[in-house]
Amino acid sequence: MSQLICVAGLGVSGTAVARAMAARGERVVVLEGRDGEGARATAAELAGLGVEVRFGEPAELPAGTALVVATGWPPHHPLLVAAAAAGVEVIGEVELAWRLRPAGAAPWLALTGTNGKTTVVRMLTSMLAAAGHKALAVGNVGTPVVEAVTGPADVLAVELSSFQLHRSPSLVPHTAAVLNVAPDHLDWHGSMEEYARVKGEIFVRAGTVVHNADDEWSARLAAPYEAGAGGRSVGFTLDVPRPGQVGVVEDLLVDRAFVADPARNAEELASFGDIRPFAPHNVANALAAAAMARSYGVPAAAVRQGLLDFVPDPHRMARVARVGEVDYVDDSKATNPHAAAASLAAYPSIVWIAGGQLKGADVEELVRRAAPRLRAAVLLGVDRGRIREALARHAANVPVVEVAGQDTGVMDRVVAEAAGLAAPGDTVLLAPAGASLDIFPNYGARGRAFAQAVLERLGGARGGAGEG
Repeated sequence: MSQLICVAGLGVSGTAVARAMAARGERVVVLEGRDGEGARATAAELAGLGVEVRFGEPAELPAGTALVVATGWPPHHPLLVAAAAAGVEVIGEVELAWRLRPAGAAPWLALTGTNGKTTVVRMLTSMLAAAGHKALAVGNVGTPVVEAVTGPADVLAVELSSFQLHRSPSLVPHTAAVLNVAPDHLDWHGSMEEYARVKGEIFVRAGTVVHNADDEWSARLAAPYEAGAGGRSVGFTLDVPRPGQVGVVEDLLVDRAFVADPARNAEELASFGDIRPFAPHNVANALAAAAMARSYGVPAAAVRQGLLDFVPDPHRMARVARVGEVDYVDDSKATNPHAAAASLAAYPSIVWIAGGQLKGADVEELVRRAAPRLRAAVLLGVDRGRIREALARHAANVPVVEVAGQDTGVMDRVVAEAAGLAAPGDTVLLAPAGASLDIFPNYGARGRAFAQAVLERLGGARGGAGEG
């Protein structure tokens, strides 16, 4: 007998859940608060599968709901709170995918973190493929996990956001990693402690725990799984690795965890020259991917080949052009202060383009550390005033230009102002430290607007994706 499944949200994950449950013969109702042409088109497609979509802010659950699958709704949403109080189980898309795995399903190598997730999951997938595995990157990287669990892959590299981990209580990944934890989505989780706690849930049942030994929160979350408590924790570090870690010796990535005698032996995995784009935080990304790959038996040669085969995603430190000895770099994916700090640390003299939705995050430490590298700043977006105030406190001699406006054409004016402030040898860096939804549909649209303004308005010589 079929059950009534209520899917909260009609995004990519919610749509995938609706399709999957309808294919299993369940009755499905999707609740979506936002209306629009795209959502209506998706609803029409789902209607052909017998799925009902209800638009508008819901007042109550559909009568007879047996299970709620929440995709993107915050935990404090009244409907989810009411469902739990009424004894209706509320889970996420990733938890549902785990439950739907068939016998002999592909193991999961799962990772989370505030920044670097997509880069690491793609590096990891490339390393697995170089070792001969039929690997697939899924989850927050774009392909819903629920679509992949019955597919042909023999191993899944799974990127998980804190939203996805929040309602995923039974995952048992072969390997789990927390790359870093910095303030982000605090408006969704309520506090830094709760945000970190949810990230740490990925470790609870994992076979191998991979943590960032240089990140306070990641190391703290992994502490219960160190040698004295089961010995299944492996650290990665930008320093010389200790036994049980992967790390850096001069310009080499070195393994002292997955070798026969970690106390006395190490194995070279790759060199800095194999990493694109090269920056300290990308070395950390490569180390994290290597540790996860090695936990799955990937040989050192495949780690290096995987890095050589890896193609960076757009809007991640991508050099758009060089104009008059000034580089223009698109790191629109730097949607929080932690990500922006990593980007700013990669260049010596910067005209910084910043602003957007800070989502409750503090920018004081970001600005204080970046101040010596800043030649000027051009600010846009709803929270630009908070960045301006931090600059006034920590970089009072840095020229600051604010560009008002909520229209997408604002980027033309931003780029023109930045070009006027830049000198030969500078990098004009779009590393906003905030989300884009106050002006643009997403960070990709923001990055494309930046690149278009540079190429069309300034007539630059195009740079390769991932350069810089």
